[in-house]
Amino acid sequence: MKTYLLSELKQGMMFTEPVYIDEDTILVPAEVKITEKDLERLKRWKIESVMSDGVIKSEIPVLSPGDVKNPLSQLAFHNEDQRQLMDKYTKWSAKLEQVFHLVKEQKVVDREGVLQIIAEISQTLHEQRDAMIQFILYGVQGGFGIIGNAINGTVIAMLMGIEMNFLAHKLQQLAIAALLRDVGMVKIPEGIREKNEALEKQELQLIKTHPLHTYKILTKDMGFSEEVATTSMQHHERWDGKGYPRSIKGKEISLPARIVSIADAFEAMVSERPYRDSMIGYAAVRTILGDNGRRFDPEVVKIFIRTFGIYPIGSIVLLSDASIGRVIENHTDVPLRPRVKIMIGSDGHQFSKDEGQDIDLKDQKSVFIARAINPKDLPS
Repeated sequence: MKTYLLSELKQGMMFTEPVYIDEDTILVPAEVKITEKDLERLKRWKIESVMSDGVIKSEIPVLSPGDVKNPLSQLAFHNEDQRQLMDKYTKWSAKLEQVFHLVKEQKVVDREGVLQIIAEISQTLHEQRDAMIQFILYGVQGGFGIIGNAINGTVIAMLMGIEMNFLAHKLQQLAIAALLRDVGMVKIPEGIREKNEALEKQELQLIKTHPLHTYKILTKDMGFSEEVATTSMQHHERWDGKGYPRSIKGKEISLPARIVSIADAFEAMVSERPYRDSMIGYAAVRTILGDNGRRFDPEVVKIFIRTFGIYPIGSIVLLSDASIGRVIENHTDVPLRPRVKIMIGSDGHQFSKDEGQDIDLKDQKSVFIARAINPKDLPS
């Protein structure tokens, strides 16, 4: 990777490949502009340089296929579908950022703008379902902050609603609640909501008021229905009654809120934060599966597993014959035996042009998944 000094970076600069703070932590994804906040964050953390395999967008040379670096990781996570999704996320994020800004400034919010984002997400889900799952797990990686978290959580909740055969208007209500579930955070002082270290007790209590702010914003300021606002307000409630803001439990919590609760938790686990790495999809799924009725409705957990599988689409797995592949299809009846595309053969050969064999472990009984692999551990 080439090193770029902080003094060389400028607001609005864009790279052809992700820009990293260190080997594991991404500053911005490929072809996403560096913002003033990004530069301020680097200065605050006393970071003097960043790294990237790419070049500044205005300096893009003409490349031949043989010039592409890290073909294996590009194959898995930087294909054309992923680039298209990055463009869409950038547009959705800009629109949602404006919504949050208007709420913060106590100005009139155009509800149609929110509904348009949801309509576009729904259409993209219809066209690129598997690519979106893979993108959530291994694409953005926290690059869009609270806005990206909102969009990712919405996609996850909608996928579960689709699995549960929600009617169109119920799916839309679920999506609105998921997308705006944390809009009340704009009422919390920035110094508290963006604090990287542990919160003081009083600060934590203040954070826990954000669902109440969200409820008021959705009903009074934006004119959304009681059902939508209640779903957003309740998404931090727990199945065992130890959540907030009202400590209700079990089926006192609305079904859409129980869905958004899992979507919010899963999204938080797989998204990279400034203070920690993301979990790989498999580990996050196992964490939710092991909840045992504490935070989540066990029946909704079953829906979640049916939707994403034990090894979500895009997961990188080590097989029992020492080959490595990525999951390309799940089977609800045998979630531990998905269909896998071989990326590295048992002899160590790398299939950098996606020409590796498709193996359906449902039929190939002699091979099984030994363990999941963090994509960051893939060879260059």
